[in-house]
Amino acid sequence: MSTTPRRVLSHTCSNTEIICALGCADRIIAIDTDSDYPPEIVAPLVKLGRDLDLDVEAAIALQPDLVLTSLTVPGHERIVEALQAAGLRCIVIDPLSLDDVFDSIRVIAEALGVPERGAELIAQMQAAMPPVAPAADAPRVLVEWWPKPVIGAARRSWVHDLIERAGGHNLLADADLKSATLDVAEAQRLAPDVVVMSWCGVKEEKYRAEVVLRREGWESVPAVRDQRVYPITEAFLGRPGPRLVEGYRALRRLIG
Repeated sequence: MSTTPRRVLSHTCSNTEIICALGCADRIIAIDTDSDYPPEIVAPLVKLGRDLDLDVEAAIALQPDLVLTSLTVPGHERIVEALQAAGLRCIVIDPLSLDDVFDSIRVIAEALGVPERGAELIAQMQAAMPPVAPAADAPRVLVEWWPKPVIGAARRSWVHDLIERAGGHNLLADADLKSATLDVAEAQRLAPDVVVMSWCGVKEEKYRAEVVLRREGWESVPAVRDQRVYPITEAFLGRPGPRLVEGYRALRRLIG
C-alpha cells in the first residue's frame, strides 16, 4: 500500500482480534457486531451489523482507507463482493491451515505498517503452541462445529493442525475438506475418544453435553460411553487469530 491506513473497517471477529493484538486498535473506525473481543476496545466502536449481514452502505459512508474482511464463513463472499464493487480497498483473509493463519497475521501487519509486530505475534503464538508427539494411545478427537447434523473440523482446517499439534489425532483427518458431516455409521466406525463441542454461533454456556450423550446410535461410541464430551468455546477454535493459543491449551488439557 502506498500509505499506511488510518481508518480501518474490520469485518469478522478474527480480523478485529488480530488488529488489536498488533497494537493498532486505535485505527479501527467500525466493526461487525460479532466482533466481541477485546470487550473494552470493541464496546464503543461503531457496529455495522452481523458479519453475514454487514451494512455495506454504512461502510461506504464511513470512507475507510482499508477494509479487512474474510472468507472464513460461508456467505462472507457476498459481503466481500459488495465491498469490492463499491471500490473500497480490501484485504481478504481466507486461511485453511495454521500456517495460513500465521501468513494472514503477517499480511495484516504489513498492510498496517507494523511488520515487526506481526513477526513478534507469530513467534509468540508458535512458542505458546509447541508440537507434542502423540502417545501410543493418543485419543481420536472430534471437534464439532454443529450438532445436528454433526459437522466436524476436517483435514483442511487450522483445527486439524491444532489437534495434531496438541498430541491428538483428528477423527476426520482423512476427509480432504474444511469440514465434514458425520452420520451414525461413520461415528460408530471412526469411534471418537473425545468429542469437543465448539458449535458455531452458540455461546459456550448454551453447549449441552447431553445433546451428544443422548444421540441415537452413539451409545457404543467411546466418547459417549466414557462421557468424554467437553466444551471449548468457538472463540478459541473457530476464529483464526491470536486466541487459537487458548484453543490449543484447552485441547492439550483434554488430550493429556
